[in-house]
Amino acid sequence: MVTVRKFIVASMMMTGLVAGTNVSAAYPDKPITLIVPFSAGGPTDVVGRVVATKASQILGVQVVVENRAGAAGAIGANAVARAKPDGYTVGLATVSTHGTAPNLYPDLPYDAVKDFTPLTNLVASPNILSVHPSFPAKDLNEFVAYIKANPGKHGYANAGAGGINDLGMIWFLQRIGGDMISIPYRGSAPALTDTVGGSVPVIFDNFPSSLPHIQSGKLRALAITGSERNQQLPELPTFKEAGHTDYDVTAWYGLIGPAGLPDEVRDTLSQAFAKAVKDPETSAKLTEAGAFPVGNTPSEFGEQIRNEIARWSDVVKKGNIKLQ
Repeated sequence: MVTVRKFIVASMMMTGLVAGTNVSAAYPDKPITLIVPFSAGGPTDVVGRVVATKASQILGVQVVVENRAGAAGAIGANAVARAKPDGYTVGLATVSTHGTAPNLYPDLPYDAVKDFTPLTNLVASPNILSVHPSFPAKDLNEFVAYIKANPGKHGYANAGAGGINDLGMIWFLQRIGGDMISIPYRGSAPALTDTVGGSVPVIFDNFPSSLPHIQSGKLRALAITGSERNQQLPELPTFKEAGHTDYDVTAWYGLIGPAGLPDEVRDTLSQAFAKAVKDPETSAKLTEAGAFPVGNTPSEFGEQIRNEIARWSDVVKKGNIKLQ
């Protein structure tokens, strides 16, 4: 009878029928959906699919990528926020969905802090300030001097109004007291096309999309964000090296779940995905795509999100930037 009772109690505990027991003891035991808030083929999607492959092996269940694009990532982010907090629906957060958007859109359907459980920042990707070869500045200091001497006379291309590339450049101009015209495009590809073609002299863009044009000589890179030089462009100095020590605009892609995830589920996901991005093979694939592994803790990632929101709040208010 004792043996039977132990079996029954054990079974009840596994199904959460004994008060105070852990209902997620068997987690995960079915596929996990990873919502990517942007369309297939873009940098966010690439990161999601590369990491999902390795995370599936680590967790022992399939991590299925689901693209829910639209409204600058808000549709996908909101889907994560409204999901059941059981660990079977997670999503990718970006500096757009959880940094700039909360400051630009008053009717955003989610609270970037209260509606989510931060899990881990997966990867980071630097941005590069580049110019057409005909532009007179040869380095960042010359660029600053030239722009300040010619206020409002030049434009810069970016991947979209209010996006990280646009706001990143606005912040830099605020810092140096410069004035340029923002020329937004629907993505990096058309912005780069016009800059390479000479229609626009300056572009502030993400590392992966700018790299081929810099390597071919069609663009002259002036500086890269981040704390250290990039191994693929070892001669390119950072903004910090040029004296802008507290200026860093980095794109990042992190893992989030809905608010209220049980601690053990949060930790399982955080540790598995952090391990995935640090796996040598996965790390190599990400680095090749211009995304560099991070894999921090939930508390560190949560603090990063709060700091990002505060940073862009200052930039938006100072620039009186309003988007509908």
